[in-house]
Amino acid sequence: MKTVLETILPKLIPEHISYICIPHQGKQDLTKSIPKKIKAFKFNPDTKFIIVHDQDSHDCKKLKSELLEICQNAGNKNILIRIICHELESWFLGDLVAVEKAYRLKPESLSQQQNKTKFRNPDQLNSAKEELRKLVPEYYPGTHSRMIAPYLSLTENKSRSFQVFLDGINKILN
Repeated sequence: MKTVLETILPKLIPEHISYICIPHQGKQDLTKSIPKKIKAFKFNPDTKFIIVHDQDSHDCKKLKSELLEICQNAGNKNILIRIICHELESWFLGDLVAVEKAYRLKPESLSQQQNKTKFRNPDQLNSAKEELRKLVPEYYPGTHSRMIAPYLSLTENKSRSFQVFLDGINKILN
């Protein structure tokens, strides 16, 4: 996820605004880290926090509520929390043109499938990772997300969670 965010964010955030992406090893690592990060950055009241988390098998609203409560208990109520439904690969399946380009596939070999029901709303898939592997058997998370991320469209992606993430970033910037 860090790789993808580090590719997308420079396209959204003006150069004069500095930011850092801090990866965590799962929900437990993140929840332990939140209070520490909030306290460490209290010296600058202009600091904004954005938490991006895969939904995986969690209840989306419950997960967001739990993360928000941790932030509030640590003393910060103004935090943007975005849950990727269900997993990062949903963002990739929302832009099959990007997947085509990343794997140097014949144009329209995958993108023509974008209008199929399951790819029109990839956030509804229980295992986007498995669906992506069906389309591109050599797909390997982590390594290959680095290949796809540069091609992700900020305007044409069908993933609703991707669109909501971008909207959240834009709201923070404005």
